[in-house]
Amino acid sequence: MSIRDLMKERHSVRQFKDEPISEEHREKLGEIIAKCNEESGLNIQVIYDDPACFNTFLAHYGKFKNAVNYLALVGNKNDEKLDELCGYYGERIVLEAQGMGLNTCWVGGTYSKGKCKVDKEKGEKIVCVIALGYGETNGTKHKSKPVRKLCNVAEEDMPTWFKNGMVAAMLAPTALNQQKFYVTLNDDEVFITPNKGVFTKVDLGIVKYHFETETGKKCK
Repeated sequence: MSIRDLMKERHSVRQFKDEPISEEHREKLGEIIAKCNEESGLNIQVIYDDPACFNTFLAHYGKFKNAVNYLALVGNKNDEKLDELCGYYGERIVLEAQGMGLNTCWVGGTYSKGKCKVDKEKGEKIVCVIALGYGETNGTKHKSKPVRKLCNVAEEDMPTWFKNGMVAAMLAPTALNQQKFYVTLNDDEVFITPNKGVFTKVDLGIVKYHFETETGKKCK
């Protein structure tokens, strides 16, 4: 399956089957997490079979079910790019997981940081987590803003590569599905900027990963 297909197929899932993640998938996840940590300097961890992290009122309100596996996105709290890095590499792992047949959900607030079984070094913090498992369903497609509201180029004037990049960017998951980002094409350079809001810098990293992976062009 192509990366574009994975982006299209992947939707947020909060209800998971009562089924442990297979050893094969655990091994593959371990490998990709190790690569991401090496490249980024992050301390991303995967925690399995832990019901405590999502045993909160907000998690129940958010209709999580059998959410016992999760990725914890952890890094140096003094790194100005921490949120963006977590979004970028977290989404890379999410799409790898999708290719394995696993389902995911980005989670910013509806979990317990205090109960999260993560090993933090001094000076590190948890940015957010990603629930992980075999979904009861594959989720549903999210609505998107019109492309004209998300970039500075009219659709009829877009180069093909840029149009493909915008399609990928619009498929990116964002906090509360608000798509608080803007893409600017200046000559042949692409700038993606976040608007103000909760987790918008994490969203920025996710959107950049989608755009760059689809187009092969580095965004600023």
